[in-house]
Formats: sequence, structure tokens, C-alpha cells
Amino acid sequence: MLSKLLKAAAFSTAFMLSLAMASQPAAAQSTMKLASATINDVQHEWQKVFAEELKTRVGDAVKTEIYPASQLGAIPRMAEGVLLGTIEAFTTPTSFMTNVDPRFQAFDVPGLFKTPQDVDNAIHDPEYRARLEEMFLDKGLRVIGAIYNSPTVVFTMKPVTTLDGLKGLKIRTFASPMQIKPMELVGATPLPLALTEVIPQLEAGGLDGMLVGMPILTAFKYYDVGKNITDLRFAEIVSVTVVNEDWFQSQSDEVKKAIIDAGRAAETSVFKWGVDNVQKTYQVWADNGGVINKLSDEDQAKMEGEFHTLAGTLVDADPAVKEEYQRLKTLVDAKAAK
Repeated sequence: MLSKLLKAAAFSTAFMLSLAMASQPAAAQSTMKLASATINDVQHEWQKVFAEELKTRVGDAVKTEIYPASQLGAIPRMAEGVLLGTIEAFTTPTSFMTNVDPRFQAFDVPGLFKTPQDVDNAIHDPEYRARLEEMFLDKGLRVIGAIYNSPTVVFTMKPVTTLDGLKGLKIRTFASPMQIKPMELVGATPLPLALTEVIPQLEAGGLDGMLVGMPILTAFKYYDVGKNITDLRFAEIVSVTVVNEDWFQSQSDEVKKAIIDAGRAAETSVFKWGVDNVQKTYQVWADNGGVINKLSDEDQAKMEGEFHTLAGTLVDADPAVKEEYQRLKTLVDAKAAK
């Protein structure tokens, strides 16, 4: 009898434990929204590859949702969203983060990066990469991705083949002194605007052109708006993916490591894709009736010299920017010399 009672009690205990375990909520799946202003370019490609890389590492522990083409708002709103944590991650050229931290300007200095390989060498130097990831933690942001984007060109509604041709034009720029001040120097009027505002302003006459990476022009079919670009190439655009640090820290150690590893793996995967895509976009532009103008050798040399002098003045104005620029320049020069 006692044996039967003990068995019944053991069964009852096991049954109650199983009910208790069943009532416990499963580990919550984390959602990671990845936002950007662009589509079908290297930023978008990085996001797609990152999502795949993360899934192979942690399965369904993190659900990634990709929102390209400003689906989560204009660039300032997305930057604000990742700072507040309403958006987990934001991929953007460094220029659009300079209002968050002026040190982002260091990546935009004209002439710092002369080739895509210069960018890749610097941001993937092991020591510098470790620094880059944690450089903006005091702003509540962690860098989980850094990629070569494209060279700088200027799209204009009318042909521009000389520096003097830029005088008096209203040019949309990135929100960085490293783009605003050079346009002022050549006599243009710089207007920092979100990408979503550009085409309406061009069509209404509020803008005459824009500084931009070439892939944006073909992804958004700017050849239907105007036909001219001038291939200035005074700077190479770098894009970063920043993630809200509070959200990052709320993840398990396994997920945190997977996010870092997936970001780096995606960069390696998309570098060649990005370089090839830039070349492809020049052809797409031409195939759709677009014209690619270049400055004369004399004007190009004059522009680069004047922009270099201006950049030195801008860098010297902020000790933190100057320190970061010098660190990057030393690294770029050392890698290029090998």
C-alpha cells in the first residue's frame, strides 16, 4: 500500500512539474530591424548577407527585418531611431552621423581614401577594427558593419564640365562639413537634405544637383530626372551599420558574438560585390542615356589641391576629429606602401 502511495505521489509531482514547465514562456525571440535610405546597393546587400550569416549562427533566436529605401523614415529619423532604440540597426554613409559624433567626419576627409582597397585595408585592420566597433559607445551606438560604398560624383540637371560650372548651383550634400564646405569653396550653395526630398526638389527647381554615390543614381532611376553627372571622385564614401548598444547588451552572449561575427563576415562577402556594382552602375547610367562628364586634368588637380587645404583646416578645428583622421591616414599610408 505504501509503495502504491509513493508511486502515486511521485507521479503527481512529476505531472505538476511538467505542467509548470509547460506554462513557462519560451525564450523570447529578439527582433532586429535593419534600416537604410537606399536599395539595391552595397548597403542593402550587406544587410541581406548579414541576416543570412546571423541565422546560420543563432537560428531563430533573432528575427531580422530589412527596411531599405527609407521605409522607416527619412535619414534624420532613422538616425534618431537607432539612438532611441526604436530601430535596432541603421546602415548609412558616415557623413549622416556627424551630428551624432563629429569623429565620423574623419572618414569623409577629401583625399584620405583614394581607392576602394584603401577603405578596405583601413577598416579591416584588426587593431583599428576593434577600436571602430566601440568608438561610439559613449553615444549609445556600436558599429557592427563597415563597408566601402562608392566614389563621390555630382549629379546635375545641366552639363557641368568645369569647376566654374558649379558656381551658383544649389547642390544637395551629405550632412557633413566635409561635403558642405567643399561645395561652398567652388561657389555652389550646399543644401543638406534627406534622400527622399531630392527628386521632388530637383523637379521643382529647388535643387540643381546633388553630391552622391553612383549606385544611388541608378537604383532610384535618376536618369529619368536628368542625364548629367560630373565624376569628381574627391572622396570615397564609407558606410557603417550602427546598432543600439542597450539593445545589443540585452542579448545573450551567444547572440552578441554572432552579431559581431556576422557583421564581419558580411563585409568580407560584399566588398567585391560593391566594387563591381559601382562599375556596373556607370554602364547602367550610360545605357539609359546618361552622360558622364569629367573635369580637365587642370581643374581636377586644382580641386583636389584646394579641397586638401580646406580639409586640413576643418580637421584642425576639432582635436577629436584630427586625432581620428591622423590615425586613419597613418594606417592608409602604411598599408598602401606595402
